[in-house]
Amino acid sequence: MLLKLKNHLNSQFAFLNNKKLFLAVSGGLDSMVLLHLLHQLNYQIAVLHCNFGLRGNESDADQQFVIDACKSLNVPVIIQKFDTKNYATDNKLSVQVAARNLRYLWFNEQLKSNDYHFVLTAHHLDDSLETFLINLSRGSGIVGLTGIPAQNNQIIRPLLLFSRHDILNFAQKQHIFWREDSSNATDKYLRNNIRHNVIPTLKDIQPHLLLNFAKTQQNLNEINGLALDAAKMVYLQVITEHQNGIEINLEKLLQLPNYTAYLYQWLHKYNFKSWPDVYQLVNAESGKKILAENHILTKNRSTLFLTVKESTSAMASINIDDSQRLVKYPIKLSFLNTTSFSNCDSSTIFVDKDLLQFPLTLRRYDSNDWFYPFGFDGKKKITKFLKDCKLSTIDKNNIWLLCSNEQIVWIINYRADNRFKISALTKSILKITTA
Repeated sequence: MLLKLKNHLNSQFAFLNNKKLFLAVSGGLDSMVLLHLLHQLNYQIAVLHCNFGLRGNESDADQQFVIDACKSLNVPVIIQKFDTKNYATDNKLSVQVAARNLRYLWFNEQLKSNDYHFVLTAHHLDDSLETFLINLSRGSGIVGLTGIPAQNNQIIRPLLLFSRHDILNFAQKQHIFWREDSSNATDKYLRNNIRHNVIPTLKDIQPHLLLNFAKTQQNLNEINGLALDAAKMVYLQVITEHQNGIEINLEKLLQLPNYTAYLYQWLHKYNFKSWPDVYQLVNAESGKKILAENHILTKNRSTLFLTVKESTSAMASINIDDSQRLVKYPIKLSFLNTTSFSNCDSSTIFVDKDLLQFPLTLRRYDSNDWFYPFGFDGKKKITKFLKDCKLSTIDKNNIWLLCSNEQIVWIINYRADNRFKISALTKSILKITTA
C-alpha cells in the first residue's frame, strides 16, 4: 500500500512535493493510516484535529489520542474545539451538516493563517460509494453521482483509490492503533444505514462491487467533463456578460433540445431553490422574477437577466457636501468648480451651482420620480424616459440619480435636468463627471 500510494502521489499529485501540508486526523482508522503513510514518505505535514464535542469524554479522549500519536511521530498538531450543537441550532442545520461546515471553514482559515498549501483528508473508496448511494437516493444530478472528488480546490483526498479493507489490512500489518467512533455503530444517520445494511447486501450480490463502482465513477467523471465542455461552448453563443450580471438570449436558448440542463449548469452555483420555477420563467410574462439568496433572475421580453441583489447599504442614499470633490462608491463622481463650460455629454454635465442646495443626494430612482429632460420642453417620468431609451433590465438596475433638495439634477450617464442648466445669469459653474 505504501508503494502504491507513493506512485499515486507522484503521478496524480506531483505538485504536493516540497509543499506544506495539513492532514485532517480524527483518530479513526483511515486518518491514522494516512498519517503514518505520509510520515513514512517524509512529507512535510502538520495535523489538524476537530473536537466537535458531540460525545463528551469520548471526544476529549479522541483529541488526546491524536495529540499523543503526533508527539510520538514528532508531527505538529493544531486542535480546535467546536460548540457544534449550538451552531447547528443557530443556523438551522443538522448536526452532521453543521460539523462539516465548521470543519471546512476552519480548514480554510488554517490554510490562510499558517501559509500552508493544501489540506489532505483520509476519505477512501467506500466513502465515495456511500456518497454515491446517498445522492442517488436523493435524486442527484451527474455531479452528485461522481462520488467524492479527489481534489476540491485546496482539499485533496489521496486515499480514494483504496478500499476500507485495504486500509484495515495495512493498519493491522503495521501495528497502527486507532480509535473507533461509537457513533459509527448506530443506524441513526443515513450514511451509517447505507454502510451497515445496503452495501453489504450489494457486495453479496456483486462481489466486485467496489472495483466496478470505481470504473463507473471514472466513466461518470468523463461524461461530466463532456457536459461541462458543451455548456461552456453554448454559453458563449447564448449568454452576454455585463458588468453586473449576465443576459441569456431566450430565442437562442429555446433552440436547444435540452435547454433546462444548460440553465441548470449555468445557474446552479447561484443557489436558486426551485428549479421548476426557474425553467417556467423562460415562458413567463415580462417582468416576472425568481429570487435566490444573493441574486435575481428576471424575465425581460426575449431575455433572462441574472443580477446581484443589492444590500440595504448599497441601496441607501448618499449625501455629498459642498466641499466634497470625489465620490468613489457606489458610482464614481467628480466635482470641479470652473469658469468655462462645453456641451454636456453622457459622462459630463455643467450646472449652475447657485441653483443647487447642498448636501446633494445620490440615490436610486423611484417609480414616482419625474424630471425636466435637458433639451426638451416639459417634464417626464423617469420610468417613461428609461423605457424610451430601451434600456435592459441590467442597465435599469444600474441607474443612479443626483438630486438637489429632492429635485433631480442628473440621471447619471443619461440626461441632465433643465432646471439647473447654465444661463447668461450664471455666476458659478460646477462641472460633474463620471469620467
